[in-house]
Amino acid sequence: MQDERIRILIAEDQPLIRRAFTAMLALETDLEIVAQACDGAEAVQAARRWQPDIVLMDIQMPRLNGIAATRQIVKDCPDAQVIILTTFDSDDLIFDAICAGAQAYLLKDAEEEEILETIRAVSRGQSRLAPNVARKLLDEFRRVRRIPAPANEKPDQSEALTERENEILQFIVAGKGNKEIAVQLKLAEGTVKNYVSRILEKLNARSRTELAVKALGRRVE
Repeated sequence: MQDERIRILIAEDQPLIRRAFTAMLALETDLEIVAQACDGAEAVQAARRWQPDIVLMDIQMPRLNGIAATRQIVKDCPDAQVIILTTFDSDDLIFDAICAGAQAYLLKDAEEEEILETIRAVSRGQSRLAPNVARKLLDEFRRVRRIPAPANEKPDQSEALTERENEILQFIVAGKGNKEIAVQLKLAEGTVKNYVSRILEKLNARSRTELAVKALGRRVE
């Protein structure tokens, strides 16, 4: 029988926290820790070597911070999904992490079940944000929407989406994974995956989370 466990890389510079995550994940039969890293540069190297499904990424780390490491891992290992797990919830860090390609952003005070469910959800192609992080994003969208565009600003050059692509984009904004979208639209999961790839390309997004951010900015109907 093929091993279908979710392969995880932990990137955390604090040994006590790293050990706590390791102990928590070791109890789950469907999760496997394949590597650990104590800084961002080590995380990038470990991701290249082990090709994990999920990377649990701290932000404030020596040599290379978690956001820069996320950006490099997303580039080098397109199948790896990054979950930011940090104590920081500043607006700039949240937006930078999402734009770097993170699929989820949680705070370290999250409940154990929330962390485990996020790992499993992201491995299924979903995106997750801590409630207060999601609120910050929504507040920022509302603020930006109230600011008139500068007169010399170039119009959005992204390619227009088809009706079907817009439909799928709405499901992505709602946090649905490819399998759930396929069931809802009565399509093959592979077909949905192809649509998602085209939407990512058209909207110049690196991840589903960034796609949701851009979708809300476009006021998808």
